[in-house]
Amino acid sequence: MKLAFSTLGVPGLPMAEVVRLAAEHGYQGVELRAHPEEPVHPGLPAPERAAVVEEFARGGIEILTVAGYARVAAEGDDGPVLDELAGLVELAHDLGAGNVRVFPGGGGQDPAEADAAAARRLAAAAPHAAERKVRILLETHDSHRAGADVARVVGTVGHGQIGALWDVMHTWLAGEDPAASHAVLAPHLGYVQVKDIASADDLTPLPLGAGVLPLAACLAALNDDDWVCWEYEKRWHPAASELPDLLTPGREHLLRLGARPRP
Repeated sequence: MKLAFSTLGVPGLPMAEVVRLAAEHGYQGVELRAHPEEPVHPGLPAPERAAVVEEFARGGIEILTVAGYARVAAEGDDGPVLDELAGLVELAHDLGAGNVRVFPGGGGQDPAEADAAAARRLAAAAPHAAERKVRILLETHDSHRAGADVARVVGTVGHGQIGALWDVMHTWLAGEDPAASHAVLAPHLGYVQVKDIASADDLTPLPLGAGVLPLAACLAALNDDDWVCWEYEKRWHPAASELPDLLTPGREHLLRLGARPRP
């Protein structure tokens, strides 16, 4: 498997340091959190985007994803959501990233209405994404926590540039078995996002393997060329251990899990 980590675990860190960490600890890629408080975001000027590309190229590290915060199932007009999607796609294109991460964000709406809004907006964004050779990935998260929820929306869109991102914590919190999650997400899967936690009541990030999430079962069906990204949510839990000290043990743990015999 190919390994990446999310900059959510090293909030605000300059790109040169992110690249250095990836290279020194044996990760092939990085998921860039695209938010105004981070060095990379949709408002970044063109020269600075080019500088980011050069930095990653120098280090031989791939920008796997621009992790955006568009909520495609949210209530309200389509226009602002589509504008946000377009900006994220342009950012990913300019950085050479193959993916954009988006959330459902359906809130308390009727599930059918949330599904319809998400599918409509993703379908509208798909031609631009195809033109820019970027894939928009809907994450298993919030209102669409289970793999079946995300697969339902992505399957309705039915476009190759619209896929799924499997956050294993959320499918576990939804009570969905890893094999069932993989079965419904596999036709649409962009990559898998891993993490570990103490319990459903304590989401503080832990070193991989130190918590309760069924990581081995989630990775069991993956192929050697599939991407796995460690999203260590340090940004939301500032008292958690520092990610850089955990990167090498985390990589080794994932590689051990990935080396397990396939069923």
